[in-house]
This record gives sequence, C-alpha cells and structure tokens, in this order.
Amino acid sequence: MSADPRLRGRQPQPVSAPPPPPPPPMEPPAQATGMDGANDAHAERNMVPDDKFKLKFCTVCASNQNRSMEAHLQLASAHLPTISFGTGSLVRLPGPTITQPNVYHFNSTTYRAIHDELATQNAALYTHNGLLNMLGRNLNIKGFPERFQDWVPGKPRLEHAEDKGSQGTESGVADVVITCEERCFDAVLEDLHNKGGKLNRPVHVFNVDIRDNHEEALVGGKAILDLALSLNDAAGKEREERGESGWEVGRGGEVRV
Repeated sequence: MSADPRLRGRQPQPVSAPPPPPPPPMEPPAQATGMDGANDAHAERNMVPDDKFKLKFCTVCASNQNRSMEAHLQLASAHLPTISFGTGSLVRLPGPTITQPNVYHFNSTTYRAIHDELATQNAALYTHNGLLNMLGRNLNIKGFPERFQDWVPGKPRLEHAEDKGSQGTESGVADVVITCEERCFDAVLEDLHNKGGKLNRPVHVFNVDIRDNHEEALVGGKAILDLALSLNDAAGKEREERGESGWEVGRGGEVRV
C-alpha cells in the first residue's frame, strides 16, 4: 500500500550527524635529550664564547657520581672550565638492598669498571634504578670519581686533558666551588682551611642543596649552571671596571687555597 503523500511533510526527517571536531594542533617535536637527560639545546643557548673571560668552577657532592657530575656536565657543555669531586671516604652506590651498598675507592676505580661490574651483577636492577644510565653519562665526562680531600690546589691536571670541561683547568685551581649538600659544604670548608691556603688565592664557596636522585640532579644541575653564568658575568664586569684583580677584591663566601 502506498503512503499518503499528504503525510509526507509531517514525518520526521533524518537528522544528519554533526561534523567531527577538527584535529588538535600539531605539537612541536620534543628537543633531543642526551642519555643523561641534559637538553642539548639548553646547553647551546648558554654556551660562553671562548673569547670571553671564564671563571674556573668545581662541583662537589658526596661520591662524585650523580649531582656533582650532572652539574659538571652542564657547566662543561656551556664551555666553562670545570672539575668535580666527592667528599665521602668511599664511593657509595645503591646495592640490591639498603644494607648492601656497592662501595668503591676514589681516584682509582674507573666509571667504566663500576658500570661493567654492576651490569654483570644485575643489569635489570641497575638499569631500572638508573645507575647504569648515570655511569654511562659519567664515563663520557671523565675517567674516575675524585675525592676533594685528595685534591692539591695548584697541582697541574695534565692527565685530565680528555675530561669534559678540562680546558682552562690545567693549572689545578678553581675560582668557585659549588657543593650540592650542606654536609659537603662543611667538608669543603674544613678541608680548605686544613690545606692552609698555601697559594694565598681566593676561592668562593657556594652550596645548592639538591636531593640525591636523578630527577633532582638534573634540575639542580641547571640551577647551578644559572648560578655559574651569573657569577661569570659579574666577574667579567668586575675585571672590566677594576682590572684583572677585580673579582679577587670580593670577600663574600671567600676562603683561600
């Protein structure tokens, strides 16, 4: 039976579906990040030209593994002369349990040896907790962890020519020491006083408290870089206004080596 044409206008008309929403805007690609987590573009933006005055920096944490090495990398990537140390009696890294740390000697056990030993012990564990990644970064910065108390200010560091940031540190002195923990700050001051200031050369000591984990080390390393750049800029202006000894006139946070 055919439909009544008079009822055709009263029948509900099919409703067309609304058009789909437009696609979200494309996000810019993430910038390349190194194995250590440091952003290469960030380092390039803060690079200090080689023809500018540069202070000599020293970064310090407990074991010369995480915080001081991330800061070392950040400063060296900005082309600032940098050395780094630990203040502990031994290098201590997390082990399979909290009561079983991995312990090594300063100045002799290389980052490569530590990396390979932990990879052999338990590659899954030490990959998961970030130790192998950290040690991979470290062995590309310098050869082995160094102890601050064994540093002899003024002793040439010619054997460290391959270290990142070594250019400008050959004389074995530092203008600025930046520690990553209050107990390291205290240990540095105590040791510098014990050394007796034989060079009668000022060194300025600062502390930037950083929790000892990989994420905080990255954030703290960038903060230390910002501090170092500000200090370097201030020192350059002092030299321009007061001559080459301008920076040495300052007294805040100063001890002598």
